[in-house]
Amino acid sequence: MKSSGIIILVLSTFIFSLALTSPKFEEDIIPTAEGPLKITFLGHATLYLTFKNMVIHIDPVSKYADYSQLPQADLILITHEHFDHLDPEAIEKIKTDSTVIIYTEKCAEKVPGGKILHNGENIKIKGILIEAIPAYNIKHMRSPGVPFHPKGVGNGYILNLADKRIYIAGDTENTPEMKALKNIDVAFLPMNLPYTMTPEMVADAAKAFRPKILYPYHYGQTDPQRLVELLKDTPEIEVRIRKMR
Repeated sequence: MKSSGIIILVLSTFIFSLALTSPKFEEDIIPTAEGPLKITFLGHATLYLTFKNMVIHIDPVSKYADYSQLPQADLILITHEHFDHLDPEAIEKIKTDSTVIIYTEKCAEKVPGGKILHNGENIKIKGILIEAIPAYNIKHMRSPGVPFHPKGVGNGYILNLADKRIYIAGDTENTPEMKALKNIDVAFLPMNLPYTMTPEMVADAAKAFRPKILYPYHYGQTDPQRLVELLKDTPEIEVRIRKMR
């Protein structure tokens, strides 16, 4: 075989091998009144949404994806400043001159140039109404009297996309503010100890505000099937398990 043929064979083998080993992220499609909403699950608390040619990245972190290979962001939402939610390097790879970043005061200390949204506030960006929901611990503490996530610091977000309300809770427990939510179509609720919720706490919250679709995320070593069991008698809540450890 000529040397050129050998080179082509080696390259073809390499490309084929790369295709086999490249990560394939799970995706779900949620129908809306204005077209499909695609959810791409990257891992842990990191995902992105595609809606009407708009890309919305949530808590982008380089550990969970090669952001140089992902679509650039029209909108980036950061729930809080912890390293597994805020990664300046990942943000830099998907940010353009027109990208809008929504985050908290603590996040602004690490990544300048975004728009700060406080608990209870809302803002309309690129035609999307975004609501900031408090995200905090009630029970789980870093030390006595010091919660892992203090009240007033972190955000969850509700995105109003056409006729659908998508709630991404951030790091939180089953707070009164969460349990009072209304008309949530899709909810992402964190489920890992000691930082956020037990499956029992997630089930308690879900039974209170009754999202149509519930994704446990940020669940670490917690068994998500426990949540399925806890909500088996609540058929109006569809629990979907995706790779979001």
